[in-house]
Amino acid sequence: MFKSEYIFVRILVPFVSGIPLFYFFPVLTVINWLSLCTFFLFVLILTLNITYKKFNVHRFKGISGILTLFFFFNLGGLISLWNNQQIRRDYFGKQTSTSVRIWVKDEPQRKGNILRFKAEVICAYQSRKRIKSTGQLMVALTIDTLHSINLDYGDELIISGRYLPVDPPYNPAEFDFKWWLASQNIYRQTFIDQNHMKILNRNCGNPVIRLALQIRKHQIIKYRSLIKNNEAFAVASTLILGFRADLDKETLNAYSKTGTIHALSVSGSHVAIIFFVLDFLLAFLDKKQWLSILKFVLICTLIWIYALITGLSPSVVRASIMISIFITAKTFARNKNAYNTLAFSAFCQLAYNPFLIWDVGFQLSYLSVLGLIYLQPKINSWVYIKNKWIDKIWELIALSLSAQLATFPLSVYYFHQFPVYFLLANLFISIPLILMMVLGLAVLFPFLNHISPLFEWVIVSTNTGLKWMSNLPYATVPVIWINLPELIFLCIGLILFILAFAKFKKKILAFGMIFYLTYSLMISYREWKIMQQKKIIFFSLRKNYAAAFITGRHTVLVTDLAAGDNIYLSAVKPALEQAYTNKTEFFKLNENIVRPYFIQKNHQIIFNKYRIMIIDECFNDKQIRGKAKLSCIWLTGNNQFDLQKLSKQIEYKNLVIDATNKEYKIVAFKAFAENNRVSSYILKKNPAYLINLTQ
Repeated sequence: MFKSEYIFVRILVPFVSGIPLFYFFPVLTVINWLSLCTFFLFVLILTLNITYKKFNVHRFKGISGILTLFFFFNLGGLISLWNNQQIRRDYFGKQTSTSVRIWVKDEPQRKGNILRFKAEVICAYQSRKRIKSTGQLMVALTIDTLHSINLDYGDELIISGRYLPVDPPYNPAEFDFKWWLASQNIYRQTFIDQNHMKILNRNCGNPVIRLALQIRKHQIIKYRSLIKNNEAFAVASTLILGFRADLDKETLNAYSKTGTIHALSVSGSHVAIIFFVLDFLLAFLDKKQWLSILKFVLICTLIWIYALITGLSPSVVRASIMISIFITAKTFARNKNAYNTLAFSAFCQLAYNPFLIWDVGFQLSYLSVLGLIYLQPKINSWVYIKNKWIDKIWELIALSLSAQLATFPLSVYYFHQFPVYFLLANLFISIPLILMMVLGLAVLFPFLNHISPLFEWVIVSTNTGLKWMSNLPYATVPVIWINLPELIFLCIGLILFILAFAKFKKKILAFGMIFYLTYSLMISYREWKIMQQKKIIFFSLRKNYAAAFITGRHTVLVTDLAAGDNIYLSAVKPALEQAYTNKTEFFKLNENIVRPYFIQKNHQIIFNKYRIMIIDECFNDKQIRGKAKLSCIWLTGNNQFDLQKLSKQIEYKNLVIDATNKEYKIVAFKAFAENNRVSSYILKKNPAYLINLTQ
């Protein structure tokens, strides 16, 4: 039915297509029909294979091939629905329970006095009656500093509280925490304190994962005792052990701006380094067949020991599975097809956990490996170099180019920047990264503790070099926001260009040019729209106020936030970057401002003929004189102003109520609006209010 060497490549495409399609249609009744259809297709395909010679089925190989593709499409959808916990009848989020019994599913992360962790629901209780429940829950536990508690992976608890749906992002371009949790099959969260929790048992999780986390914790303590420099300790813990240490912003930005952030994420590149080092050291075992099997066992064992040291981090486990399958194919398979092996690796992981398809690390790691398999040999063949060492440098350049080219569209889509000096930075870090991996693992052995100063020096020197590169002129192309249609056209155009140059086909090149020109026209149209834009964004914040008045690429931001505040960086700045503004002026409500398109004076804002009256705590005792015609009234600062005074003297279309007002005031303002038949918009726990004046 299929060419044997590409069988998993062919079945992976429909299988991967079925997973997201049925993920977005999570209906329980669909499972029964899909199960029946999948079973019928399986029986039909099995029958065709059994009777292949008897009935000359080869004459209908096209139909049998299509049936097989439909089978794997349905199988992908079925696995996606089976794993979707929120559609189960016993999902705890559908039940009314007084408390739930859970166990801690990952290593709790502490920030201040808040402890966050993912939990698996064991059962629920309704008035002391135990009921069957399933599902996962994100728990935020407030810790009492006087009576602090320690929670670890596998601890079993009973908690009481409200199990709320996760809030969506309220502001444009804000991080979608709801989607991030949903991609991990988590749809509820709870906020509790120690009084609403009781520890029932310890160490109830998977014993292998528990052992792995304990080993990693022990190694982190060892690093802390050996490495004196805090920055070096944070990098070592993150890079070698996958422990999310508190890296300072300067170091994190240096890795990000130079395109070497992958070095800080324990993933495929780290496992690949270990594999290549072991493959080189054990090369003498390739002489005989039984010795090559011994080499296979040794390498796989050592790779999985490393995975254990990292606490069985999902990215390391993913990379270890991939490498293990590659080594198995290399050792035992007659037809060593790298594409089929890669597809088989992805198929196995998605069959076990279909939600991995949404994992950015999963997507980028497989694209990167695909780029290395397909592009690296072709790029490497562009230049013939006689000198052995210069040729090695060119191989590293080809390696970096192929990985960067394969992941470029998705990297820009997710991270919104492009490192200009990625080639230089990756060449610079290639040798230090290998040294850091080797030395970092070596110092864990007691008899090699004395080399820890060398390990620390390598990290500090590497960080210094990357910081210097990140501060070079035009180190990055920042603020690149592309939408999904633009991403699709860019990907198709890039794929067609690669195929055209690989196969020397002019027709493919022409189609690639069409897609790329369409992408360029979309970008040009967006640039024109940016220059014409005139809009107001009232941001939805918890305790602060912020309103952006955008004209072209210029923003006047009226807010009580500063440029370095975390709330500004997470909730406001992404929206301004998405709007492609390159100049932002910060002002407070009580300042007088005059700009060509913006005036703020005497508790009023005029922006392109859109008139706003500001009623804050300073407005409480003011008297309104004369009549005014306004676009809206902005209620802020928990003011005590009697809104009935507005009825006769001011004509306005709506009220904008921000989160600086107390709950009781918001309720009162809303009641006033309803009684006076005036539209109102409450910003607290609602999406940002966008006013587009270009329409």
